Amino acid sequence: MVLFGLLNLHLQYQKYGRQMILQERIEILNKLSAYMAGNEPAWALAKERAARENPWFAPEFIEKAANSIINSFLDPQLLANWAAKYEVPDQQSQPKKVGLVMAGNIPLVGFHDFLSVFISGHIAVIKPSSKDEILIKHIVAELIKMDDRVSSMVFFAPQLAGLDAYIATGNNNSSRYFDYYFGKFPNIIRRNRTSVAVIDGTETATELDLLADDMQTYFGLGCRNVTQLYVPTNYDFIPLLTALKKYEYYLDFHKYKHNYDYHLALLIMGNKYYMNNDSVIFAENESPFSPVSQVHYQFYAELEQLSHLAQNTDIQCIVGHGYIPFGSTQSPSLTDYADGTDTLAFLQTL
Repeated sequence: MVLFGLLNLHLQYQKYGRQMILQERIEILNKLSAYMAGNEPAWALAKERAARENPWFAPEFIEKAANSIINSFLDPQLLANWAAKYEVPDQQSQPKKVGLVMAGNIPLVGFHDFLSVFISGHIAVIKPSSKDEILIKHIVAELIKMDDRVSSMVFFAPQLAGLDAYIATGNNNSSRYFDYYFGKFPNIIRRNRTSVAVIDGTETATELDLLADDMQTYFGLGCRNVTQLYVPTNYDFIPLLTALKKYEYYLDFHKYKHNYDYHLALLIMGNKYYMNNDSVIFAENESPFSPVSQVHYQFYAELEQLSHLAQNTDIQCIVGHGYIPFGSTQSPSLTDYADGTDTLAFLQTL
């Protein structure tokens, strides 16, 4: 039945007499914002179930992700300005079927891709991550309840085939699979990315507290989490390690504690130098990618030595004085596109 539906998406799309115009799409997203901000039992149950089925989705992180979407993505004026910037038409004369392969590292991480397709007036065919399918499916179901025309604009499918374009997010290994299957179609294929911070030693206690959030929110699993620090020679790590102590309660989460114990043991057995505050480990390492519970660092003598960071395709965000402000990495705006590829501009070319 799913495959049959997938093969007949265009017919299903046409069964409703008219499309939703842009203003209607914005209005229903505003209704979704109110729903997500409210206390409806069904929404509370969906969030509870998502947290129960994925131990990395702590309830506080689900709430943070939802609030970020409400405040940064679903404001009607923000959506109107976003659509106007790209001259999104009221209706697409020939709406395209866009396959979305979503990641599942943090709650609702694929929502922006869905939003981009929906606001553009194209048809979203979603393959959610098994780690994060409850929330996005619930949200789409609620949108359909608000207006059944949404059911002709958004579909879920176990496999994506026969579509017009693809947006796929995964790791470096899965991206090779995506390249093979989707490479001959218009596509955006995302690979591993992470974020770094440039510290100059003049940071205030407040800034270090915000940097701790950039590092540890979502257990550090997001591409916008800071996993590598660039610090001046002879930098004093103690104030930052102290700021990170507010996340000591992460050790109550068994999956996080397992990672912490494991990577600490590896460093000890390997006779490697490290620093820790009993919940986060600092280790000198060139790689910007660090495991959960560990943050890498590198020393620099002059800031000019770090000019290459802006060209590093592994880096999503650079935090620090002269870069993205401390504490802002986990509150992206509508135009803070993953991997720097403009999703809405891509959709407008279809």
